[in-house]
Parts: sequence; C-alpha cells; structure tokens
Amino acid sequence: MTASEPDSPPEDQARTPRDGHGRLEVFIGKWINEGELLATEESPAAKILTSDVYEWVPGRFFVLHTAYGRIGDIDAGGVEVIGYDETSDTYNTYFFDSAGNVITEQLTVSDGVWTWQGETTRATSVFSDDGKTQTCRHERSDDGVNWVPAMQITLAKVE
Repeated sequence: MTASEPDSPPEDQARTPRDGHGRLEVFIGKWINEGELLATEESPAAKILTSDVYEWVPGRFFVLHTAYGRIGDIDAGGVEVIGYDETSDTYNTYFFDSAGNVITEQLTVSDGVWTWQGETTRATSVFSDDGKTQTCRHERSDDGVNWVPAMQITLAKVE
C-alpha cells in the first residue's frame, strides 16, 4: 500500500454497513420538491421546483444525492455525498453546488427529525408516516447564532 492509498481492512475482514447506514434508507428514491425561497430585505420570494434523487453507492456505505431544478428564474442543483460516522453516530455531508460552492454539514437524526447543520445554514426534515412526503425547513444565519427562515419545501416521493 502506498501513502496515497486509503487504509482499508484485509479482504477477509471487509466492513459491512451498520444500523446507522441503514437509517439513510428513508431518503432513497426520487423526489419532486415544491416550495418557496422566502423574501429578504435583499431579494423577493421565489418559487422552488426541483427534483432530487437519492441512491446508494455500491456497498451501501454512502448515499449519492443529485439535485436539479429552478429557484425562481435561476437554474440550480448539485451533488451531495452522505456518509455515516460510527464513532459519533452522525452523518457528514459534502454538497457541491452549481455555483461552484462546496458545503460541508453534519447531519443528525433525533425523534424522527433529520437536521443538516452548517456554519451559516441549517435545515430540518420530517418524513410522513408512510415515508412518501418530507417537510423541510431551511434557515440561514450571518453569524451562526441568529437564525432566520430561508425556505420551506415539501418533497413528494415519486419512485
């Protein structure tokens, strides 16, 4: 193994996904999202219409999330990778957006509420009992202390 190769267990001791990985199953599928970017002093409200696809990466250790659509008159989208950290029982997310930004967040779940937490953005998502609808609320902060609503979205599972 060279210094550039990742450290991995021998083949006879291959890792297997844990319960924490399996919790991500709730996201797997294709979703249509409708909502609104809320008005601010700098910009008016804007309609949101996007699609999201969540799928397992082979091995079922990571979830690949692709998103594309429109926020108002702007084309938007990106790619997110979600991985599970067994040590902290949390998830790390890496989102690469269509504006060239890389956003890292910690994703946690508690009492059925999934929360993405970044430095200046956060979102909560709650699934319906049948798992076919998510209600998602996004917030933003200029200082990481004072949070204001940013957008409200409803995701409907179509496949």
